[in-house]
Amino acid sequence: MQSKSKGAAEPVPFRWGLEGTVEVFDLESAALKGNPLGDPHVRPVYVYLPPEYRADPGRRFPVIHYLTGFTGTGGMMLNLTSWAPNLPQRFEKLRAGGEAEPAILVLPDCFTRLGGSQYLDSSATGRYETHLIEEVVPEIDARYRTLADRAHRGVMGKSSGGYGALVQGMRHSDLFSAIACQSGDMAFEYCYLPDFPKTATALWRHGGLLPFLRAFEEREKKSQEMMTAINVIAMASCYSPNPDRPGLGFDLPFDEETGALRGEVWERWLAHDPVRMIEEREEALRRAALLFLDCGIRDEFNLHVGARIFRQRLREKGIPHVHEEFDDGHMKINYRYDRSLALLSRTLSERD
Repeated sequence: MQSKSKGAAEPVPFRWGLEGTVEVFDLESAALKGNPLGDPHVRPVYVYLPPEYRADPGRRFPVIHYLTGFTGTGGMMLNLTSWAPNLPQRFEKLRAGGEAEPAILVLPDCFTRLGGSQYLDSSATGRYETHLIEEVVPEIDARYRTLADRAHRGVMGKSSGGYGALVQGMRHSDLFSAIACQSGDMAFEYCYLPDFPKTATALWRHGGLLPFLRAFEEREKKSQEMMTAINVIAMASCYSPNPDRPGLGFDLPFDEETGALRGEVWERWLAHDPVRMIEEREEALRRAALLFLDCGIRDEFNLHVGARIFRQRLREKGIPHVHEEFDDGHMKINYRYDRSLALLSRTLSERD
């Protein structure tokens, strides 16, 4: 594992150790307190500080908020794995090669019992958008020497985290000036709809939604059928909450008995589709100093199709963006963070 410095013939060796530091603090969230799923309201927030932070006590730094994908938490991006760097190691490798500028990386935890929150407020899961925007962002600016303005704050993520980065970037352009959406959920008819019959079948096998969820929580090793179903269920909890619905308080987008699509619920899902959000968030997208999207051309969830549709809509409206494709699928593509971290850090540093 090595990279070449700009203008240098010799490669820079990869180091397992960090020159910077990683800190973690617990954030007691008023937004998540008493959430419907009974998930913890005290959440760890992991923060990477570049070596310059300690070396130059008077200096302030840009901030990149990283959002993990479905079933992920911020702490998972610090895990050591064979032959591959974690996120701070990857960032330092880019720095050593002259490809990235110093920045603070923030890794929040927005996991739920159902696997994820999509970083949205929902009466079925909790107020995760509020937690991120009104608690995590200002807490970071209060605790650390940040350049606390939109010009120096970015958001990035992959899969559901890519969705979260794009949607929060569109909804809160006053906070984020740079956005990186990598293999993000979009064009819902392609990425979610094909799994509705599979989910209906899984629920039938277990005798309904609640028995399925009990079986899911009891089984340590989840089957692929279970993982497909829990993804759709979790999305329903985020996109179609219904506090009047008995049980878990959300509507499924299909009839539980027949599997038939429930059009009125599906429309509520589509209102959260980034492809359809462009119309109302066009000006926010125009404000972005960087709008980066990428996806593998063999993405198992058809997200490359969504990215192409999103790109075309941006082109039609003349909204500046960077769209890239690569020959891979959806899994084990953390190497693509090299591209987003480099772009984000440079963009946020150039705006001094």
